[in-house]
Amino acid sequence: MTTGRAAQARRAADALRQRIVAGEFANGRLPDEQALGRSLDTSRNVVREALNLLRDENLVTRRRGIGTLVTAHTYRHGLDRLAGLAEELTPYGTVSNEVREARVVPHAPPAITRRLDIPERSEAVYIERLRWLDGGPLSLDSTWLAPDIGHPLLHRDLAGRDLFALIEEVTGAALGSAEVTVHAVTAEPDTARVLDVAYGAALFAIDRLTRLPDGRPVDVESLRVRADRFALRAVLPRS
Repeated sequence: MTTGRAAQARRAADALRQRIVAGEFANGRLPDEQALGRSLDTSRNVVREALNLLRDENLVTRRRGIGTLVTAHTYRHGLDRLAGLAEELTPYGTVSNEVREARVVPHAPPAITRRLDIPERSEAVYIERLRWLDGGPLSLDSTWLAPDIGHPLLHRDLAGRDLFALIEEVTGAALGSAEVTVHAVTAEPDTARVLDVAYGAALFAIDRLTRLPDGRPVDVESLRVRADRFALRAVLPRS
């Protein structure tokens, strides 16, 4: 069966996206269409359509007389160990946090109290931070903490420190484990404005419940991360 050009372009875009995310084009510029066609074993027309798909994803920009440029670095976050986003991103550049909210909520939502395994209508601490990497917004992080963990954090350096490290200082023990769910969402108007993306742009939604070594839940997080600047990676053994 003959494969249509649209399907060929999609497959070529997938291959190029993997190479971009892997950092293969370190100088920020892709080879010309003819060279890309040879490397992908496809025609220049298919390559052109593939590059247009990547441009629509905001991964590349195409400039007459210059060529195709990677729009921004894509930063990788591992899923094979428990680490805060800032811990993983520090090697890539300067990480900073804008603290948008940090407060005690007298009656936390029932969905939060259930996940934190605290009494219904009890208080919890809410922290919302906008994370910046090398001067550009990367993620909007919403965090709910059990009150005995969260209260001391309100007096710590929330703008300059990773929450996981602060939680471990407060509890005096390393965190135990986390349950992580990743799915795709589109940016609604407020999040789009905060993250400086177009309304409806693709985002990673990362929901995480973190536990102490004894299994007690202490931290419920919801992260909205720009998909054009971020990739998830893992090395998974087959058991």
